[in-house]
Amino acid sequence: MGRGAAHGAGPRRGHRTARRVGRGAGRRGVTVAGRAAGTMIDMPKAPTMKDVAAEAGVSLKTVSRHVNGATNIDPVLAGRIAAAIVTLGYRHNLAAASIRPGRSAKVIGLVISDLGNPYWSALARSVERVLSENGYLLMTVSSEEDAERHRLLVDRLIAQRVDGLIAAPPRRDGLDWARSAAAALPLVAIDRPVLPSEARPADDGSADGDRPGGASANSPALLGGASTSGHPNPDGTATSGHPAPNGASANGHATHGSASASSHATPGGASASDWADAVAVDTVLADNAGGAEAATRELLAQGARRVLFLGDSLELYTMRERLEGYRRAVRGASGGAESDADDLVVTSAHTAAEAADVVGALLGTGRADAVFAANNRSSIGALEAFTRAGIRLPLIGYDDFESATLVRPAVSVVAQDVALMGETAARALLARLTGTAEAPRVTVLPTQLILRGSELSPREPSRSAR
Repeated sequence: MGRGAAHGAGPRRGHRTARRVGRGAGRRGVTVAGRAAGTMIDMPKAPTMKDVAAEAGVSLKTVSRHVNGATNIDPVLAGRIAAAIVTLGYRHNLAAASIRPGRSAKVIGLVISDLGNPYWSALARSVERVLSENGYLLMTVSSEEDAERHRLLVDRLIAQRVDGLIAAPPRRDGLDWARSAAAALPLVAIDRPVLPSEARPADDGSADGDRPGGASANSPALLGGASTSGHPNPDGTATSGHPAPNGASANGHATHGSASASSHATPGGASASDWADAVAVDTVLADNAGGAEAATRELLAQGARRVLFLGDSLELYTMRERLEGYRRAVRGASGGAESDADDLVVTSAHTAAEAADVVGALLGTGRADAVFAANNRSSIGALEAFTRAGIRLPLIGYDDFESATLVRPAVSVVAQDVALMGETAARALLARLTGTAEAPRVTVLPTQLILRGSELSPREPSRSAR
């Protein structure tokens, strides 16, 4: 073999080199055949917990307790173990540990729609904070609203033996992924419920549509036998008692009105039959319909008669909910507000650029005299169109966003308490993991209407959007 023979080298520490060619192996080295004839590659094995125990001069059990988070270990011993871990480059294999009966990987999977969207990144931070406080690591992945990608990600997370899963269902949902996931581990749906892919809003004239929230008494409450209002959440507080977001906007303007979850106890973007087919898992939602209704009513109260609904595809549950709230406000308005004709409902603005094109085409035509932007991308697109044209319409957007207070007038928004949504979902999952949860339930959190000035008609159209 020459001087690099695997058995001719003395012991080494560290095991940091991925492979060594023609040199001595560490004490746990394994020699395998390389690509070229006559070349031997020494592939050192990763250090084990047993190696750490030997290096630190402690028992294997003490090392095991240390790496699994025990806090009642002698500080001197803990220090020696920590030093040995650094010296050897030891890494604890959580997945392998979780395979053993009764052992937990202490890892939670989070599947969200878009990591680049500030809404989802803020939600992920909130989930991570609560889980970290309880000793769990969060693994976050993005489905990009692709149902097949979503299913594959869920399968991969389950294969990685995560302890539980929090997921935002994709727009083309289906139930198979949720049924298999719920059978394998604790599952919490966030932002959207797990509904059949063909679920659509109830007809305006139906009995369901006439109820507050557009759902029958058999809707989400059946998932857990508990109403979404007045019943305790996983953290012990009642849904209707949750605080709405801060009463002032980022630029100090006061909040003028809110939409409470308790005023619309059940979501209205799907029919009772859709909810009957839903997968019974803990679900955390915002009061999308209530928030949209409050925003549209405010625009109508300011004198608008033809409010444009500017949003994304109705394949999204949240968009269906917001359209339902918009329609409730228009139907209930006095003073001659016109019905939501087809040309006033746009559900094809998937990007800010598409939203800008829609609004730009309407400016100056008189076809719309106000805009309800049903998500932050639509709000940004509307602002773009206003800036290009040098004129603007009264505007309220759904979801706050960082630049909302940087324009003049600042953008009025329906704000969701994203931090509370993430926290509530995380605590619901923890309750499942500890066995303290009862039947699955739907929790609807309040939204808040924050008025900053953009809901008002412009006095000087050429300057107001600058």
